[in-house]
Amino acid sequence: MLYLILFGAPGSGKGTQSDLLVNKYQLTHLSTGDLLRKEIASGSNLGKEIDQYISKGNLIPDQLMIDILSKTMDTYSESKGFILDGFPRTVQQAEALDTMLETRENANAILVNLEVEKQELINRLLKRGETSGRSDDNLETIQKRLEVYESKTKPVNEHYKAKQQHAHIDGMGTVEQIFERIEKAIQHII
Repeated sequence: MLYLILFGAPGSGKGTQSDLLVNKYQLTHLSTGDLLRKEIASGSNLGKEIDQYISKGNLIPDQLMIDILSKTMDTYSESKGFILDGFPRTVQQAEALDTMLETRENANAILVNLEVEKQELINRLLKRGETSGRSDDNLETIQKRLEVYESKTKPVNEHYKAKQQHAHIDGMGTVEQIFERIEKAIQHII
């Protein structure tokens, strides 16, 4: 089973590219951001706990995210594969994901890194905030999220490079150009 990790800073286009990959390859898209926002919207105690982290631009505890993701994957037992969007965000999460995947049959993971210039990321996120109404797409929170990405998340890229499970993608250009680059990078494993 294929586990495609779409990776990049907030605003790099992971969600957009995930939609295209789902449509073309019939994979199940698991956006940890969507899973967490759904839980927050439910008003549950877990949702309130998650909101305390996300509303301040922080990551939720690793084990909590692993548990949520594993439980969600188990509900899609007939899937051809998964696109993981927004996970893993730390090396510890990457190691936990590796351990989780070792228990799953025929697990094949590759990280696809969407590289986008910082100012372009900020512009994209501000624009998304204007159109979507997402409270976390304001300049202060965006800057905090980018700082967290640089310090805690970006090292995940090196983890998968060392395992030779990595593809670097230029995330600048049109949606179609970026998708074409992704397809070329993953064609040998799809």
